Amino acid sequence: MRKYSRLTVFGLWSLAIVSARSCEVRSKAVCGLHVGERKRIQCFAKSGIGSRISLRCIGCSLPIAHSPFTKLPTHHSLLTTHHSPLTTHHSPLTIHDYLLILLSHFIIMNKIILITGATSGFGKAIAEKFAAAGWNCIIIGRRAEKLHALATDLQSHYDIQVLPLVFDVQKRSEVFAALENLSEDWHNIDVLVNNAGLALGRDSFENANLDDWDTMIDTNVKGMMYVTKAVLPFMTKRKKGHIINMGSVAGKLVYKEGNGYCASKHAVDALSKAMRIDLLPHHIKVTAIHPGAAETEFSMVRFKGDESKAKQVYEGFTPLRAEDIADITFYCANLPENVCINDLVVSCTAQADGIYIHK
Repeated sequence: MRKYSRLTVFGLWSLAIVSARSCEVRSKAVCGLHVGERKRIQCFAKSGIGSRISLRCIGCSLPIAHSPFTKLPTHHSLLTTHHSPLTTHHSPLTIHDYLLILLSHFIIMNKIILITGATSGFGKAIAEKFAAAGWNCIIIGRRAEKLHALATDLQSHYDIQVLPLVFDVQKRSEVFAALENLSEDWHNIDVLVNNAGLALGRDSFENANLDDWDTMIDTNVKGMMYVTKAVLPFMTKRKKGHIINMGSVAGKLVYKEGNGYCASKHAVDALSKAMRIDLLPHHIKVTAIHPGAAETEFSMVRFKGDESKAKQVYEGFTPLRAEDIADITFYCANLPENVCINDLVVSCTAQADGIYIHK
């Protein structure tokens, strides 16, 4: 996973060696900050997946930028332009300014997203959406063949790094064994999407299957708690991160014969609120997304492979698609650092809540 990139633009050169292991990255070029003087800019970064670039002008020792996406200090601000990024209303940009523009375009360290339940449905669509935007992905699922196929597809199409982890979120020992032993390159997790979840059965309380209840609670509730607990040390250490929990309209309103599933999604709603409060001192965002009817594998799993029952759920109206939820997740994850969407209920146009659907 050792990666080399060379930037040669407008006669300036920059050689960055980005290693999967932590190392120091240096980039040298001419600085035109002070007229008549030739000074150097050096670029230092703790390298690895998800790293951030830090620039410092050797001439005046002041930081120039902490990443391509942060605001520059006033002393080094780029001149505002009237027509184009390379000319100004009053004077041409300096070499120093050119360099900053170039670095912001060419040295971009990818962010990292971790997604559970990534082999199908919302999870797969979310992985594809973020990968297309250049995010490196940790994808988790139980079905090894599908998970590795997705990893290969994402890497080949989007030229990103993908780490597939095969385990069941219900099993506490597997969760912590996998996530506590991540290589350092994958520690800087920016976004965690707790997507793994399912519904099993649609029975009246007295007829409900106890094994179905156990599986739903173990996956939807305890699995989410295990994964979050395992990932949090990476976020609290950096004092930043975003947890996105996939809830359901069933977590907002109880419907007939939804007993165990509704209970599990109400728990997701409550836990999202609890996380948001407890993690405030660590500057960690928590978003809960509650989708309504969406045509994925959801109903096939709920009705245990009964295709006719699964199809009936979506007859007579246009449900949400997995891609719709992926778009919403991407939007929530890319807001400014001071903005967090706490709670979001999403349905198709034909659905009012967990009960009323116009067909």
